[in-house]
Amino acid sequence: MADVMGNNPASNSATDMKMLMTEIARALCDEPDAVQVEAIQEGDATLLRLRVAPNDIGKVIGKQGRTARSLRTILGAASMKLQHRYGLDIVESDHDGGRGE
Repeated sequence: MADVMGNNPASNSATDMKMLMTEIARALCDEPDAVQVEAIQEGDATLLRLRVAPNDIGKVIGKQGRTARSLRTILGAASMKLQHRYGLDIVESDHDGGRGE
């Protein structure tokens, strides 16, 4: 079962990776305040779920997925150094927080 990051040995590096992905995504987006990164522990790997505003999803993915591939390459390089596997999911967030207003 996947757990949201808690107190485990990989949580410090996961926090660093969250901050890295957050800062990169904020630099790419027109609405930097809408950027959120959630770290989910899945066995021996950590999944980073990047949420951006609907109008910024194209900027984060890029033409033919090049920007998203580059973000995943950065995570892959960090994974090798930290000896911990990271994955990246990019999801579109709602402006209203899912309340349907």
